[in-house]
Amino acid sequence: MIPFSRLAASGLALAAALAVAAPVVAQAGDQISIVRDTEIEAILHDEADPIFVAAGLDPKKVEIHLVGDKEINAFSAGGLNIYLNTGLILQTKSPNQLVGVIAHETGHVAGGHVARSGAATKAALGPMLASVALGILAAAAGSPAGGAALIFSSGYFGEIGVLGYSREQESRADEAAATYLESAGMSGRGLVDFFDNYRYQEVFDNERKFPYFRDHPLSDERIEALRVRVERQAHYGAADSPRLIAEHEIMKAKLDAFVNGPYQTAIDYPDSDQSYPARYARAIALYKSNETDQAVKAIDALIAEQPTNPYLWELKGQVLFEAGRIKESVPAHQRSVELKPDAPLLRINYGQALLGLNDPTRLDEAVSQLKTALETEPDDAIGWWLIAQAYDGQNHPGMARLATAEQKFYLGQATDARVFALRARDLLKKDSPEWRRATDIILSSKPTADDLRAMARQG
Repeated sequence: MIPFSRLAASGLALAAALAVAAPVVAQAGDQISIVRDTEIEAILHDEADPIFVAAGLDPKKVEIHLVGDKEINAFSAGGLNIYLNTGLILQTKSPNQLVGVIAHETGHVAGGHVARSGAATKAALGPMLASVALGILAAAAGSPAGGAALIFSSGYFGEIGVLGYSREQESRADEAAATYLESAGMSGRGLVDFFDNYRYQEVFDNERKFPYFRDHPLSDERIEALRVRVERQAHYGAADSPRLIAEHEIMKAKLDAFVNGPYQTAIDYPDSDQSYPARYARAIALYKSNETDQAVKAIDALIAEQPTNPYLWELKGQVLFEAGRIKESVPAHQRSVELKPDAPLLRINYGQALLGLNDPTRLDEAVSQLKTALETEPDDAIGWWLIAQAYDGQNHPGMARLATAEQKFYLGQATDARVFALRARDLLKKDSPEWRRATDIILSSKPTADDLRAMARQG
């Protein structure tokens, strides 16, 4: 289930050998970590895409980033980027509440609002997002197997403002959210209810408030103005569809199981609860407890009911891979890709498992899977790291160095990217597409005068 976690058993060595990428600066002095999960990202877009369309945005270009943090918070940060804390999602009681928050953030995005702190200062977006899979959250809750899933993320560059908005911007975002929800045929009640649940935050000083309400000033007047607006709308009484409710419960169960320890999962989803989300959560809890056989048994029972669910096959592959049972994990990862071929993160899982076999006859297949994934997500640094290994195994040193240059480039490590690109350029055929790509990386990675002279001598 952890599309961006791919390291597990072999990742223990990687975690020890490589430094962790710098996370995003969200508040002044704070840092965040991005969680990747194909299933949750799909559910979030399923809920939010009608809002993006209503706002005149292309849903395929809007990125919803999942932040691994138990605090209640959501924010937008330049471009078409919306960030949602895992803690916020877990506190929403319905899809409509979460969609309401997303609609509000979309109002900030579409309105081009500049996020500011009280002092109107700015914090830089780090050279890249440090990405962790849900397995990392498992590690924080005591699962060393999950902790092995340490990875690097795609590179995101630029600057964002410290996350705080003026009351005027908040009012405009509320108005925009109400408009988008109505246009999408959704109720605005969820957003009002969400704010209403935390009305008490208004009386707290900033140190005691949840981050969301420090950055998004809340007041009785604001809540009541929004309530009056949405109650007049035609779709105020619209209810969430059974499909959205079911997806929302699955997402919350999955997050709950990864964010919290197995003991808490047992409390939140006791054995008496035989619903699909509850059994899904307990299967993850077994994995986090390193009870591999029991976890696989629980996942297999779910697969028997939903044999075409790619995320269950992905989770099975992950559990087996992280337990060191790599050969058994390969068919599960292969099946997840067969069921969802358009998911690059699943292909990278599969490619990693193939590499873990240490079988030269499977290297071509690993390269094929990784190349396909990187065509869709070219900024996936761990994909480049894995394919560099595969190229080395195939005795293609030029391609291996180029792949490592790509990895370093998307991690924002300009010096290392340039060094590896220079090495690749020496080994690749002159004027080939790969040679030209190496040249591009060098030129965009602050080359020295000596680098430029060396390149000029080579042509």
